[in-house]
Order: sequence, then structure tokens, then C-alpha cells
Amino acid sequence: MALFEKGELKVRRIQVKKTSSSSTSSPPSPLLIAAPEVEGTYPCDLTTIITCCGNDDVESAAAVTDWLPSGLQPVLPDKVEPDFTKLALAGHSKGGQTAFALAMGFAETSLKFSCVIGIDPVAGLSICHQLKPKILSYIPRSFGKTIPVAVIGTGLGSKWKGILPPFAPNGVNHAEFFLESKPPCCYFLAKDYGHADMLDDWMIKLTSWVCKSGEGDRELMRRGVAGIVVAFMRAFLQGDSEDLYAIVKSPGVAPIQLDPVIFVEA
Repeated sequence: MALFEKGELKVRRIQVKKTSSSSTSSPPSPLLIAAPEVEGTYPCDLTTIITCCGNDDVESAAAVTDWLPSGLQPVLPDKVEPDFTKLALAGHSKGGQTAFALAMGFAETSLKFSCVIGIDPVAGLSICHQLKPKILSYIPRSFGKTIPVAVIGTGLGSKWKGILPPFAPNGVNHAEFFLESKPPCCYFLAKDYGHADMLDDWMIKLTSWVCKSGEGDRELMRRGVAGIVVAFMRAFLQGDSEDLYAIVKSPGVAPIQLDPVIFVEA
């Protein structure tokens, strides 16, 4: 399926540093921006990466969101414009918890999010040791806002690595995030892969010492996760659900084994 192959659109990677200047052109946090080079207006995706803990992460992500309307356009290639009416929010691991907390309104933002994506999201060390803000209540469909949700989980993320505890333990991982999401919500479990297996190879080599990994091809895992994210964003940012329904109805089109795949429609 072409969705899981490398796209034809040329992309420019732009690093934007935080400076001591009070200028609106300086972001509140260092950013890595992946921008198309072809002229046009494009949806936006804000992906959160953890650098600190708890509320600070949520406030930091909110500050970046508020910077976007004034700060993003000047750093983009010529004639490339962001469409902030189509804004996705995503995060991996504890970054997934930050994304959900921000989408649920735990910090105020000037922009409204159109959908949220959790890539093996984690809300803490255990049920009794959740990150702040605590967003899991263990009540089905209890998240405070109705927003389209995609959760991509891993089958090995909840497994111990020898004597080392799992990075995505049961009770605070992908399963609970999906259970508490209100429709429309999607769930995809990459059962043969671990919590870090969608990262770059150099990062996987580092985390493999402390985090359970699968035996499958990591490049296929990256393609699988990326394709699901693209299909979901096409559905809820552009109104084109064809690819999403194709994956839901026939999970075998993905380059990795997805089991189960669940789509609860609104």
C-alpha cells in the first residue's frame, strides 16, 4: 500500500533555537520543524517530546502552540503556509500523556486542536504513580473533551527487560488511553514491537539495553506508524477516510502485524 512508502513530497528540516530575545520570532522551546518545500497551504502537527516532567511539559507545549501563529510562518520555505484550523497534536511515550493533557484542556491555548495521536503513550510508572496532571480516571470514555483520537500501542512495551521494569506498564499505557477516549477513536496494536522500536536506529540501540524490543524490522515499524498517522490525519483534517478505513477493514495492508485494530465511530 502506497501509504506506507516514502512520499514524493520534498521536506526541509529546520532547527529553530530558543534565544534570550523577547522577540515573537523566538520560540519558547527549541524546535525541529519538518516543512514541505512545495508551494501550498498545509495542515500542522505538533509533536511533543519530553524534556522535563509533569505540568512543565504541558505548559511548555501550550507555549509553543501559542507561538505558532506569529512565529512559524517566518521560518517556513517561501510560499508554504500553515493552516491552523487543521492542527493535530501527537506524542510518544510520556510525550503522549502531554499531548492528551493539552488536548483535554489542562493548559489554555490560543489555537484549537483538531485531533490527537498517542504513539505508545504512557501516563506514569504505575496506576498509583501517575504523572501530573493525572488524566486517567479508569472510567471508560471519561476524557473531558470529545476530539478524534488515534492510539498506537506496542505489544512488548509492557514487558520487563530482565530485571528492569517496562517503559509502558499496564494500567498507564496505550490500552487505558484508548479505553478512556470518547468516539471517534482508533486503536492499533503493533503486537510484535517494543516501546522504542519506531525511533531512529541510533536511539533504538541505546534504549535496547533497558527497554524490551521486538525482533522485527524497525524500518517497517517506522513505516507502519507513519502510515497510520497519515491515514488518521487525512481522515480528520482533510475529510478523506479512505486510507483509514482500508487499514481498519484489512490490517494486513500494513507492513507490520496490527492486532487488534479497533475504530469506534462517533
